[in-house]
Amino acid sequence: MIKERIEELRKLMSKNNIDAYLIPTNDFHGSEYVGDYFKCRRYITGFTGSAGTAVITSTEARLWTDGRYFIQAAAELEGTGVELMKMGEEGVPTIKEYLKKALHSGQTLGFDGRCVDYVYAKELEELLSDNGVKIAYEKDLVDEIWEERPALSKEPVMILDVKYCGKLRSEKLREIRELMAEKKADIYVLTSLDDIAWLFNIRGNDVHCNPVVLSYAVIEDQKATLYASKEAFSDEVMAQLSNDGIDLKPYNDIYEDVKNISSAKRVFIDGSKANYAIVKNIPSGVNVINEINLTLLPKAIKNPTEVENERIAHIKDGVAVTRFMYWLKKNVGKMKITEISAAQYLEHLREEGENYMGPSFEPIVAYGANAAMCHYSATPESDTELLPEGFVLFDTGGQYLEGTTDITRTIALGPCSEEQKVHFTAVLRGHLNLAAAKFIHGVRGVNLDYLARGPLWEMGLDYNHGTGHGVGYFLNVHEGPNGFRWKIVAERNDSAILEEGMITSNEPGFYLEGKYGIRTENMIACVKDEKTEYGQFMRFENLTMVPIDLEAIHMPSMTDVDKARLNSYHREVYEKISPYMNDEERAWLKEVTKEV
Repeated sequence: MIKERIEELRKLMSKNNIDAYLIPTNDFHGSEYVGDYFKCRRYITGFTGSAGTAVITSTEARLWTDGRYFIQAAAELEGTGVELMKMGEEGVPTIKEYLKKALHSGQTLGFDGRCVDYVYAKELEELLSDNGVKIAYEKDLVDEIWEERPALSKEPVMILDVKYCGKLRSEKLREIRELMAEKKADIYVLTSLDDIAWLFNIRGNDVHCNPVVLSYAVIEDQKATLYASKEAFSDEVMAQLSNDGIDLKPYNDIYEDVKNISSAKRVFIDGSKANYAIVKNIPSGVNVINEINLTLLPKAIKNPTEVENERIAHIKDGVAVTRFMYWLKKNVGKMKITEISAAQYLEHLREEGENYMGPSFEPIVAYGANAAMCHYSATPESDTELLPEGFVLFDTGGQYLEGTTDITRTIALGPCSEEQKVHFTAVLRGHLNLAAAKFIHGVRGVNLDYLARGPLWEMGLDYNHGTGHGVGYFLNVHEGPNGFRWKIVAERNDSAILEEGMITSNEPGFYLEGKYGIRTENMIACVKDEKTEYGQFMRFENLTMVPIDLEAIHMPSMTDVDKARLNSYHREVYEKISPYMNDEERAWLKEVTKEV
């Protein structure tokens, strides 16, 4: 099936004089996760991971993806004729390097210009023009062969009450307009879905697990325009937006409207998020300010209302996840539990929580060797039964009106080897190190990442992903510009100064292919600590309230400091979630959070 689709695509490429066709994972908004309509890369290659880019030529089909997906991609691409390109590995060319070598003078690179961000497309354009290669961005060739392509989503839009988001949209718009004035910008073209949802205090369901609305926005000094499907907006929602000077226009009108921008205007746009087609449609005489979105930092720095609500969300989530751990420990080996049925039961427990709106990403429940794949997701074909031995890893999260959660725990279902426990404990010690960090204001995540990796690095071990990512407020589970990573990766934009109110994940891990995977993840909020003559010091507050499995720990590897940190965390977990447990669950919780 995949081979046939690639051949159909090649026929269209030949018909349109296109020699290489690039298919990213993107939607029209640079989103990390995309709706079903936009899954062209998956349709063409069969690879189901959330990150990857395909390049199809007349003779080759290649897929680039990162270390999270090497094992999964290798399995899914087998027999398709699509070659896996392991990004970052020695000897593997980047997409740009490959295209520069593969394309020659007079040839053409094609892509759907709505699905490639302007900065990246411009780099390709400049790189390939040296070889005499042209760019064709006006055609979505996959659409021409995808006969049963899903429709664009038009889910109902809701207003997020100020008691949850903490700030009126009129206040946010005023602050963004002040930032526009500082940049001397007359018009702000905003295209990223989570930024639009945050700015206008709206939420939707147009991307699975991400409560966003398919939309574009244009902000001017006296008015703002949302470009979205009118069917998704009730009269009540329309009235509230209109009261704040916000107009609604059809989703695709943005492409024509930007063509009419006066050359006297200065336009602000984030070219790393805005797609190539939108920017190319802005008249050439217009002064374009291409910088990071003005909404990015205000969105990442949660206000006091949002932080307090996140504490509430994490207690509700902690109750559900802890009850799940109790159920799993009690029943494994006594009844049939598989990766999928376990995930379904955890979702059932979350659904009992007030204001629960759905998962924040596709759940990962991975048993044994499956957990060695960082972002493994069970399918009916791979669904593995959990047995009363070894490790199971579950990485899941929830969306609540009070915020977004993301938690990973690795637990022992029965006997584990000493090697497993030693590796589990190295990961745990790194996790505790980072959670306990005290640092002066101005520090970035790249300065702190070693705290998490140190115990593994001392053993000559590592993990092939970042240590942490920013998290949205009832929004996307991955959000910049804060994060933890041992080296700066410019395109990820996750190395910002850590500010009060930023919420970041703390998730070191370790993976042995073919054996097991380990990850321990909490959400941590950046808060102020003491201020001295040396400056303002900062620290982290644990938001996630779920016990760490004592049965998986190799106690001889734990220092007194490690034990004290774990005991302190467990006291807080018991204090905050035990009131919501029944007597049997509470007695179990008391035992699993006992001092070590």
